[in-house]
Amino acid sequence: MKVSNEINLIHGAGSLSNEAREAFLSVLVSEGRAEWLDRGHRKCLILWHRIQDWADILLHFVRDNGFEDSVMTVEEIRTGVESRGTELHGIDRTILMRALKLLEHKGKLAIFKGTSADDEGVKFSV
Repeated sequence: MKVSNEINLIHGAGSLSNEAREAFLSVLVSEGRAEWLDRGHRKCLILWHRIQDWADILLHFVRDNGFEDSVMTVEEIRTGVESRGTELHGIDRTILMRALKLLEHKGKLAIFKGTSADDEGVKFSV
């Protein structure tokens, strides 16, 4: 979302100044509910779940489906048969990658690159 004069974040509240919009979004960022996409605070990604929450959802998905010590592509997680009916199905790639990188940092999985973005894989070690 761009922070601009054309955006009315709260219906019925009228127009917010740029300072008010940035303050509102800064609160969401501080709570982990949004992330600035640029240093100038002009673009912001609003999150349905915090990245840590997405990571937890992913771990539950892995455990519930017996994927411990398995390998999957990122696209299989996002659009595969196994993820149908879960919150992971259709997840934005950027958000999924942030959750995967968080879990990689915690030693729960390894991300490996293929020849293209569609070939990126994940080796779970839960």
